[in-house]
Amino acid sequence: MEKDGIMISANKFPSPNPAVELQMVTYYAGGLRVKGLLAKPIDGSGTEGFLYLRGGIKNVGKVRPARIAQFASEGFTVFAPFYRGNQGGEGDEDFGGDDRVDAFAGFTLLQSLPWVERTHVFGFSRGGLMALLTAIKYPETASVVTWGGVTDMFLTYVERKDLRRMMKRVIGGSPKKVPNRYKFRTPLYDIENLKAPVLLIHGRNDRNVSVEHSYRIEKRLKELDKPVESWYFDDYTHYFPPVMNRKVVSDLTNWMKSQ
Repeated sequence: MEKDGIMISANKFPSPNPAVELQMVTYYAGGLRVKGLLAKPIDGSGTEGFLYLRGGIKNVGKVRPARIAQFASEGFTVFAPFYRGNQGGEGDEDFGGDDRVDAFAGFTLLQSLPWVERTHVFGFSRGGLMALLTAIKYPETASVVTWGGVTDMFLTYVERKDLRRMMKRVIGGSPKKVPNRYKFRTPLYDIENLKAPVLLIHGRNDRNVSVEHSYRIEKRLKELDKPVESWYFDDYTHYFPPVMNRKVVSDLTNWMKSQ
């Protein structure tokens, strides 16, 4: 849609960090009015865009202002879509189906900001597949980072018995019944069209999204001779302890800037 990524409104939002300005944004994505959070460093250093793609669905894994401000304070203009149907936005999330357009439109929104020179894409958990799909769609993506990222929707269905009911509901059935809908949501099948360098971050003890997701995409990228780096952590799960979390945020943002 021609309006995708156009900002309808932006209102000041309380920032947890005095060095970062936050705004609650309403923007167009697939003809819907979707909400998101925009953060930028007050000192004007945010010339690199950072599309933050959250994990979870609905209230699970929702965008946290402190997390967005944390990335912005590393010198990025960060945009974090809430995805359709959340926090007052129109439509309904469908776990990497049509709601990928919310990510695509978010990329366009960042690119349209006059001070943003290039845009990186970051995905956490189910945001991992959103990030890879976005980077595949936009070859100009500067870099893509997934952290505990989903790369294979069939594998998620197998591993997460607790999510099967939700997946069947939002996707429209099981992988046996609607395999093409799972394939559509699995970036592994389209990865040869990816141009951006990739960084994979994963705790080997992750029970939410197994490290196998990163292994699979890494193997595929290496077979295709694509630039990929992986940081695996033996002792961590889906969530890293605060001190380590801060270090990894600093390291990954430095990695992005060096691409």
